[in-house]
Amino acid sequence: MSARAASVRLAAAVLASLLLGAAPAAAAPAKSVCPEAPAGHAACLSQVVLAGRAPAALTPLPAGYGPEQFHGGYGLGAEAPTAQTIAIVDAYNDPTLRADLTTYDTTYGIADLPTCTATLTTACLLQVNQKGATSPLPVANAGWDLEISLDVETAHELCQDCKIVLVEANNSSLLSLDAAEQEAVKLGATEISNSWGTNREPLRETFDNAAFNHPGIAVVAASGDNGYRAFGFPASSPDVIAAGGTTLNLTHTGAGYSWAGEESWSESGSGCSRHFKAQSWQPLAPGWPASLCGTKRGVADVAADANPDTGAAVYDSNAFEGQSGWFQVGGTSLSSPIIAAVYALAGNAASVEYPASLPYANLAGLHDVTTGLPTGVCLFACKPRAGYDTPTGLGSPIGTAAF
Repeated sequence: MSARAASVRLAAAVLASLLLGAAPAAAAPAKSVCPEAPAGHAACLSQVVLAGRAPAALTPLPAGYGPEQFHGGYGLGAEAPTAQTIAIVDAYNDPTLRADLTTYDTTYGIADLPTCTATLTTACLLQVNQKGATSPLPVANAGWDLEISLDVETAHELCQDCKIVLVEANNSSLLSLDAAEQEAVKLGATEISNSWGTNREPLRETFDNAAFNHPGIAVVAASGDNGYRAFGFPASSPDVIAAGGTTLNLTHTGAGYSWAGEESWSESGSGCSRHFKAQSWQPLAPGWPASLCGTKRGVADVAADANPDTGAAVYDSNAFEGQSGWFQVGGTSLSSPIIAAVYALAGNAASVEYPASLPYANLAGLHDVTTGLPTGVCLFACKPRAGYDTPTGLGSPIGTAAF
């Protein structure tokens, strides 16, 4: 990026902060939170802005979107119609999550989520290892630590009366993550968010798919941050809801924030699976032939905010790259807990065998994202368009009607 372009971008970001009060203000390239995963492992899919953020004095709240922006932008309430349990599956341990979530809630003036106990089992925070025990928890990891903070804070800010169960795998191996996924189901998850994925599509994923095939549970997976034909597993599973990425634009008035348009994010993982066939409802989507997926599984299904420039404000007191406290974080790691929380706010996951089918039957409840940069080099399959497209699937939420 040229110095002039960077200056223009910073000026625009500062102006947005002054106008919106808590608008995103990235002015530097984002950094992947986790390194590329070796074979048999997965990487978290967060991208963090470490430099060029708006000075704290410009806004009363941290840089990045918070509860008011996400609720207003997607037309969401803050409470589910029935008791819901959102499970977050990640690797390693976040040793300060309890205190950090309290700081987040206090900053934004939302009800703090208490710690689950033997007598308090709903609307609480439970942090366990991949065997479901509260001790011992895995070792900490700076990248996954920030990922966990993003996932839990996003899920809680959106569904504020949901129980949040964080299941921490021993490490980033698929064996450990598969075990954590199964444990999330045992612990009563109604929705599961997986903000991680493998590097591309390994053949062995067909053997791992059983860990993600859970009828009646909304299993959501981030589509990836490397563009067209660069998604991995579990997003490629036909049994999950693959969450692609967008840039969420907002309007601010005296009444709050509202949706002001959405574009595909140029790094959103997208494409057609090599190993899995599409579920019966996917090829029936309008615009499907342009995806060139034919009978193969298409990634993504739906989408939500993922661009780090419009990323979430995240609080993590553990150091990452020498910085701690408030971060601005994006990546499809953000869109995954957003979509999982929208399913929780709708409360309909158990009404069908595969909750991934619900948006395909309720297109009117989605913003059809038709603009934005392509997610790779192609003639048209990697570009946003009317109807289904692989970067954003069917589109982003308009309230909970499609879920």
